[in-house]
Amino acid sequence: MPPTPLAQIILSTSRAHGLVAIPHGEQHRQAARALEEAGFQRNPDGAFVAPLADGPATRQMGRALVHRAHEHGATIITSTRPCLADFGEDLAAGLPGTWSARMELHYHPAVQEDLLGPLWDNGDLLQALLHDPVPGVVFLRNSAGTELLLIERPGHSSGYLLGALAPEAYDDNWEEPHAPRSIVLPGEPDLAARLAATSFLPSYSRALHQRRLDTVLRALERIRAEYETLQAIKASGRYSDGIPLADSRMVPEMERTFADYAWLSFRDVLEHAPVLLSRCHPAATPWPQDAAALDRLRQALADSQETRNEDQELRGALFSVGGWKQARSRFGLAALPAIETWLADSAAFQRQARAAVPGGPLALSAPSPRLLTTRPASPAVPRSSGAHR
Repeated sequence: MPPTPLAQIILSTSRAHGLVAIPHGEQHRQAARALEEAGFQRNPDGAFVAPLADGPATRQMGRALVHRAHEHGATIITSTRPCLADFGEDLAAGLPGTWSARMELHYHPAVQEDLLGPLWDNGDLLQALLHDPVPGVVFLRNSAGTELLLIERPGHSSGYLLGALAPEAYDDNWEEPHAPRSIVLPGEPDLAARLAATSFLPSYSRALHQRRLDTVLRALERIRAEYETLQAIKASGRYSDGIPLADSRMVPEMERTFADYAWLSFRDVLEHAPVLLSRCHPAATPWPQDAAALDRLRQALADSQETRNEDQELRGALFSVGGWKQARSRFGLAALPAIETWLADSAAFQRQARAAVPGGPLALSAPSPRLLTTRPASPAVPRSSGAHR
């Protein structure tokens, strides 16, 4: 991030508050003190404001601010854009559906680093938060839980950057391959809203659909590998490295261990598969025969809902490590029929979900490598992983 003055006062105008000032920099307290001594009032959102209705009083306050800023070593910067909060509210009003806009100020430059974790972007917005001072942001949120991030475009006298935050279910967003690219918006709110609605939001929806799909497929892939290993051991009476089981009574414990592992992954299916299934319409695809498989998958999710609810209730309670592991094993065993249904019908789910990408034609291209396709049967004695399983 390039060096900035240790204490800045960034001025802009607002239709609701008149003159708006943001103290910023490593010594932002000095800037805030200058504003207070010049007669500015601090708003609940942290901005300092002064009315513009009284011309003589405004000029007097302006002269006082110049003197106080000089005394406290603060640099005054006059923005060429209106207050970011105003633009955010205008943008929210022009987007489809119902959106709210919330301003957040960053007095200290380091605070903006907190946005990097939830940010889901691989474009200019990410680069701005990494390399440029961002004294203020606006969060835009709709009733469906979509959350966007708006900032002024750094290094330019006009324009804005709009990007996305990841849904709450995701916390590993750094260099995530499906992240949508942020978009540059013009300074006219109506035009900016149309551009966001017709360009960014559809790309966001497609990216989120693909991320959800890959999350479900990878979860099933992990479960499948362990499931096939367990079935091979039970059928052959041997461990993965070929050593015979010493006692068949060990099998139930192996099943409980598998159930614990499978439940951890199946929670991803329960979280993300319902919205994907809701978009699937087999009759509109080349595979209308998949309708029965999708019905089985929906029923499997419904059958697991009570178990999922119990898991969510207990997850917030204090558990010993052993007690929590036993609970997960119990959940996995209860959900085992649903898990087996999802493993059996995963191919139908994959092609239907790929065909249901929002705002696009049927996805008839080849499925992504590595993810679920029809897999060959495992050998009777699976390859050793270096330990008994």
